[in-house]
Parts: sequence; structure tokens; C-alpha cells
Amino acid sequence: MASAFCSTRVTSVFSSSAIRRRLPLVGAFCVLSFGLSSLSSPLKTGCAQSLPFVPLLRSKFSTHSQANTVKMEASGNTVPSIVVYVTVPNRDAGKKLAHSIIKEKLAACVNIVPGIESVYEWKGEVQTDPEELLIIKTRQSLLEALTEHVKANHEYEVPEVISLPITGGSIPYLEWLKKSTRD
Repeated sequence: MASAFCSTRVTSVFSSSAIRRRLPLVGAFCVLSFGLSSLSSPLKTGCAQSLPFVPLLRSKFSTHSQANTVKMEASGNTVPSIVVYVTVPNRDAGKKLAHSIIKEKLAACVNIVPGIESVYEWKGEVQTDPEELLIIKTRQSLLEALTEHVKANHEYEVPEVISLPITGGSIPYLEWLKKSTRD
């Protein structure tokens, strides 16, 4: 009986629906952290070499065979763009901030990722807090205005605002990002 339970449990843990629920978050952070272009070439350092899904991502997202992608400097219809991380204490604060960012045309899109836990040192003590993560896609030229907007509309004394460059991607998406944000 115990072996039947164990095999059923293992099967349910590795079912496609269970994997699908976990992979988008892992995939999003992997793509944002390493960039699609680095996935198409061998990783040289870091623990990512040992991650079992990196070869899969290389084969699925390699930019060498994709006709509808662009390096940021290669198209006049796109602008240098960034992804910005901002953490918020809860869903309501995240929605309020995301809506104000979009209304002001400071970004084209804000994803709200629930259920993260942040561990950090603040005023000499280690803190652990539940938070949500905003993933903001915008123009590089709007970073200063976006940062000021976050500081003015965030309840934290020192809100996180970290930007990462977008080095390429889907031409239609990058054109939409440009059209959806202010100059």
C-alpha cells in the first residue's frame, strides 16, 4: 500500500500541470537574470550550469533561429528598453502602484508576481517579509522618472528599484513597448 501511495504521489508531483505552475516563474527569472542571448551560448561560470532546464531553454529560446527578434540597436522602431524590479508589501499596494505607472505612461506593462519572500538586513537586524514583485517593462530613458514616481508613491522608506537591460526580443513587442510609453 505504501509503495502505491508513493508512486501516485511522485506522479502527481511531476504531472505536467504541477510543472506548468512552477516553470513560468522559474523561466521568467532565468530569462531576466541571464538574458536570452546568453542562453544561446554556453554558460561559463556560476551555478546555472548545473540547472537541468538550461539546455531546454537554450533549444527553445535560441535567438539564432528566430526570424522575428531584434537586438535593441538594430531597429529604428524600437528604443533601448529595460526591465525594472520593484518589491511591494502586498497585492493592493502592487496594483495601486502598477496602475499609476501605466496611467502615467512610465511603462508599457507591469507584471505582479505574488508570493515571494524577502530576507534582508535593515537597521542592523535580519528581516523576513512576504512581498510581491513588480516586473516593469519600459524605456531606458524613463528610468529616472519611474524611480521618482516609485519613491513618491511607495510606502517603504527605501523602495527597491533595480533595472536590467533588454538586449533584444520580439520586434512587435518592442515596438509596442515604445508606442505604449511616453517619450
